[in-house]
Amino acid sequence: MLLEAYLTFDGTCAEAMRFYERTLGAKIEMMMTHAESPMAAQATAATKNRIMHARMKVGDQALMASDSMPDHPYKGMHGFSLSLGYDSAAEARRVFETLAAGGKIEMPLQESFWAEAFGMLVDRFGTPWMVSGGPRPFAGTK
Repeated sequence: MLLEAYLTFDGTCAEAMRFYERTLGAKIEMMMTHAESPMAAQATAATKNRIMHARMKVGDQALMASDSMPDHPYKGMHGFSLSLGYDSAAEARRVFETLAAGGKIEMPLQESFWAEAFGMLVDRFGTPWMVSGGPRPFAGTK
């Protein structure tokens, strides 16, 4: 069984994935525009530079993404958050602040009963994130 996140952007996929690669210490494994794909002959002026598919490794996990098609209205990202967990509150703070730059902080980074630091934000690309660091044991832990 494999469960991976797949994000859709409105023309900013390449920029977002490069930003996530730097911020998260990830590695983009592949990124292909419509013009670079096996279906390049079908690419139009509106689609040729949009990302058809991108994949990056984030630790042992993968994050995949693409751009929406111009003829389908982009509705944004909603109804989920990507969750990042770090061993230290300091690392969580660094990542939180970097992701938050140009975005919107939904919940400032603060202490919680499960972590020394926890916060929520939507980055400048519209991706919602939950970031925690310095995990703490709590009553529900097995």
